[in-house]
Amino acid sequence: MQLPNDYLERVYAGVIGKLVGVYLGRPFEGWTYRKIMEELGPIEYYVHERLNQPLVVTDDDVAGTFTFIRALEDYGVKPNLAAEEIGKAWLNYIVEERSILWWGGNGNSTEHTAWLNLKKGVAAPASGSIATNGQAVAEQIGAQIFIDGWAMVAPRQPELAAKLAEQAGKVSHDGESVYAAMLWAAMEAEAFGSSDIDHLLDTGLAQIPRNSLIAKLIADVRAWHKTNPDWRDTRQKIEDHYGYDKYPGNCHVVPNHALMVMAVLYAPHDFQKAQMIVNTSGWDTDCNAGNVGCLLGIMNGLEGLEEGPDWRGPIADRMLISSADGGNSINDAVRQAYYLANLGLELAGGQRLDPPKSGAQFHFSLPGSQQGFRPQTGLDVSKAMRVGNVEFEGSRALAIDYEALGPGQVAAVTSPTFSPREMLNMRTYDLMATPLVYPGQVVGARIIADTANRGAIEVRLRARVYDEHDQMRDVESEPKKVGPGEQAVLEWQLPDTGGQPIAELGLAISSTGKRADGRLLVDHLRWDGTPALTLRRPQGDGDFWRMSWVNGASFFSKRFPQAFRIAQNRGEGIIIHGTRQWKDYQASGIVMLHLGNYGGLAVRAQGLRRYYGARVTRDGKMQIVRVRDDDIHVLAEAAFKTEFEKPISMRVIAKDDKIVFEADGVSISATDNGPEAFSDGGIGLLVHEGALSSNEIRVGAVQ
Repeated sequence: MQLPNDYLERVYAGVIGKLVGVYLGRPFEGWTYRKIMEELGPIEYYVHERLNQPLVVTDDDVAGTFTFIRALEDYGVKPNLAAEEIGKAWLNYIVEERSILWWGGNGNSTEHTAWLNLKKGVAAPASGSIATNGQAVAEQIGAQIFIDGWAMVAPRQPELAAKLAEQAGKVSHDGESVYAAMLWAAMEAEAFGSSDIDHLLDTGLAQIPRNSLIAKLIADVRAWHKTNPDWRDTRQKIEDHYGYDKYPGNCHVVPNHALMVMAVLYAPHDFQKAQMIVNTSGWDTDCNAGNVGCLLGIMNGLEGLEEGPDWRGPIADRMLISSADGGNSINDAVRQAYYLANLGLELAGGQRLDPPKSGAQFHFSLPGSQQGFRPQTGLDVSKAMRVGNVEFEGSRALAIDYEALGPGQVAAVTSPTFSPREMLNMRTYDLMATPLVYPGQVVGARIIADTANRGAIEVRLRARVYDEHDQMRDVESEPKKVGPGEQAVLEWQLPDTGGQPIAELGLAISSTGKRADGRLLVDHLRWDGTPALTLRRPQGDGDFWRMSWVNGASFFSKRFPQAFRIAQNRGEGIIIHGTRQWKDYQASGIVMLHLGNYGGLAVRAQGLRRYYGARVTRDGKMQIVRVRDDDIHVLAEAAFKTEFEKPISMRVIAKDDKIVFEADGVSISATDNGPEAFSDGGIGLLVHEGALSSNEIRVGAVQ
């Protein structure tokens, strides 16, 4: 399969288009056209500030789209990925009542209903079928809103995109909802090679039954578009014939799909106008605008996004993907574009892209990319700073422009590496996240001062760390002086933070003289190495230290004397900390099992149901187990006298293909090098139907 020459950039444009649409439509989701016109007027640009809401928020449209696609990575990059496998990914990545889905109750929320089915053993596609859940529940909007990733890994392959979207959609939906998902996925896949909206619609229609309601709806909207020059007249026709009052449930797919089709017919090559139409029309605005934004992003590329107002600047590539794999939660559009493009290349039988700039996490290689970097707020000079992206040495770099930087003034730019403070004010979904960067790791950056700069500057690496009041404090490296035309490489081993998470990472610039003006280029910023940290309760009464664990337990206490005390009512509970960058390391601590069938530590955790467990059991055993979905494989086992309320000194070592578990001086080990093995992931505390606690967990390199 010949992929487009600009495949990566079009994926990037599609991801940005999705984010713009979701964040634009989210603040007034569910409003009617009349309410929007009365209170906001036509939606020409972001309105979050008018409604006193953050712009970048947790949202199911983003989290589900960029989480469920990971089933390809977990179960094999293959065209015949099955609904059952995607359903297993749901159970691994979705934290009950806390992440990704609208937890509106059985029979109210389609996705919640499907998740409950999966949890009790009803595998997909039965979990989402009309036979299991009834037509009204099965035909709500959800299958459609999560499909963009499947299209972006199947460029110019509409049949494959529709097939993958069908399997993904059937985890939770059925009937017309799945047809809508298949059609839109096929359109997005074909948009990598065509900008003719009628051709895209015909391509999508070829993937679904001719006698489906979705097909009839599209024929009607096309006819109304031809006879009504004003989109508002067509919107009224849609409300009259396909409005919410015609269908059961709270968010049926049919009315919303009609608005999406209308928007792309009236503004196929005008991103701003299409967003105005689909958002002003109301109903499920973030879902509809996200799908429309992704399609037009793919079809018209980055240039199409930039023809109107500045959609990209306020977002700066930022995205939040709340899931049980907390290291994937603080994310950006560049990282996701490379991830999706590599899946697409592998599906097409090609080679994955080389990691830009030797694998630097922040590399700014795509046009206009900022990867979350923005001027730090609250600084006197922040208004005199600009952050952009420029061509540099055959690639691209982040450009930091500063003006009139005087003695004692600091210009700083940072990017989030953990949950932002705004999450405290988000009226949306919980953010399950762990930090990206940790004490003991080495941060490095290559910087270049423009030759036209006025005055020398000093540059420091800056980490912003939460304190005892859940405010951020700055921690910095030693300065490095850089004159006009000079360049430098900064390196800094991150110090201990007293158990507090690192929230942001970036650079601080100060003048060495009376004034400095100019531009600093950042070629890349990266971090490497194994963390060296002690996880414990920090001083003060803050809460971000506790929120830096993915909470997959029934109860995770803040008030018990122990720093970490979890309880699980039914089945297994786990809390997870760390990222997929963690490979070879050891974790240790004093653990107490208060009640339960088993409890202990997890290593190389990749979600709720993918990890190595080092546990002691109520019936007198210590075990190393590999947990992968429903399969729990005991890799090693020995007798152990387990007592409730007794401190147990535990240590787990994960190095290459070997796992070692020590508990009160008793040691067992296992080698796991098959295709089911895990090579990376965070740590965890786990318990089965009981309670477990620890005061501190230490993580470090293997000696």
